[in-house]
Amino acid sequence: MLLPDRHLVADLLARYRAWERLVLADPLDETTRGRFEDVAYTLCVLMGQRTAREAIWQAEAYLRRIRPVPLFPDRTRPDGAESITPGFRE
Repeated sequence: MLLPDRHLVADLLARYRAWERLVLADPLDETTRGRFEDVAYTLCVLMGQRTAREAIWQAEAYLRRIRPVPLFPDRTRPDGAESITPGFRE
């Protein structure tokens, strides 16, 4: 099963929250509401959910269970030095 990029999910959640605050500050601004709805729709599609609320729950749960991926899986940097990534030392 293909999973969305965690950085993209985190970015969309941040955008959703930012647009949400702007809509709450000025609920009659149609441009702001439209952009908020665009981000909500994208989040729904990415997370495979029908409502923004469900998509947010799924995205937050997804980000909680995803572990950081090391930049250099072989535990060394290209220059041959030992990796300083926390949690990957033996």
